[in-house]
Amino acid sequence: MKAISGTNLEQAKSHNRRVVIEAVRTHGPLSRAAIARMTALTAQTVSNIVEELERSHLLVPSEAQKLARGQPIIPYTINPRGAYSIGLELGRQRASGVLTDLSGAVCARIERHVEHPDPQRAMPALQSIVEDLQQAFVFDRNRLLGVGMALPGRYADGGTTSLSPLNLPGWQGFPVGHELEQRVKVPVLVENDATAAAIGERLHGVARGLGSFVYLFLAGGGGIGAGMFLDGHLYKGSRNNAGEIGHIIVEPQGKLCSCGKRGCLDRYISLTVAYEFMGIANAEELSPDDLDALIAKGGEGLDAWLDQAVQPLRQTVDFLELAFDPQTIVLGGSISTSLMLRLAERLEPLHTPIDPNQKRTLPRVMIGMTGKDTAILGAAALPIFSETNPRFDVLQKPLG
Repeated sequence: MKAISGTNLEQAKSHNRRVVIEAVRTHGPLSRAAIARMTALTAQTVSNIVEELERSHLLVPSEAQKLARGQPIIPYTINPRGAYSIGLELGRQRASGVLTDLSGAVCARIERHVEHPDPQRAMPALQSIVEDLQQAFVFDRNRLLGVGMALPGRYADGGTTSLSPLNLPGWQGFPVGHELEQRVKVPVLVENDATAAAIGERLHGVARGLGSFVYLFLAGGGGIGAGMFLDGHLYKGSRNNAGEIGHIIVEPQGKLCSCGKRGCLDRYISLTVAYEFMGIANAEELSPDDLDALIAKGGEGLDAWLDQAVQPLRQTVDFLELAFDPQTIVLGGSISTSLMLRLAERLEPLHTPIDPNQKRTLPRVMIGMTGKDTAILGAAALPIFSETNPRFDVLQKPLG
């Protein structure tokens, strides 16, 4: 149980700084007066924060705007070159990295082949990618916020895996975040791929500025997960594993799942099942581009997968709306945009909402980031989110 409590000045200052960045990021360009109105901070507090953010190059002033009366106002915007972040992704046969700026634009990219990427092989490869990315693009290294990494699986605090990602040996219980941080000497954040993608979507995608949404992530390697923002907070659950949506039962006594239950959503929606319907037996050995090419060809197998996937997905959308009351549900993931559009088109008509007469400002389902870069761009968003997103937890302390 948590109770609102006082906080020390340094925590309040950090929180207010993040609030100002979030206001400009989602609504900018904004003047100091507009920021003060929007955040309920005093004019003096806003002036102090804006000056500090300008000195640190996170905010830049735009051209002064003349008003009919009074002094001209100076709007401020986020400076894309004010900070940088590195995102990493590990696949069954490759390790990839991107360097992005504060806007999410990719400044450099590196991909390396890694055969059987257990920790002993993967960690040196990831370290070299981080080091080489910093050489591949000219920027102030002091502005590197850190490294983010997206992996399938579940994670405890500190980026320790609680399931073996990629179904490869050696990862169970391995402290990915700590070990990589010791190697690269900058902060490292590790998240499951669905949560990372949801963060990327909120910073740079269709969910920008939304307080409550659910992001359904269809992974290229199979499986479906969810990342959730509720009332402006990233919701991770009591053990950091919220969003294991792939294991809700959508068909009682249905297909056997790897988790031991029957009828799980994973057994109907995931790309692994799509590959089964299409007769692709060696999907793990093919590159994402090769798989996208096979999917683009379509055929009866793909149509059959879409037909059987629609009702379980429709049922899942209904459940998420009833359970969490989000503004929208975003469909995204590593699958191709064309396939995601085909799946979304077949969702209609959705189940009747509990409040059918309520006016909506957003579609019930939206298409977010898709394609092979979704997870890695989400990973790159992790340090940016950590540095700039308001953290209400610093204003609270647990009871007892």
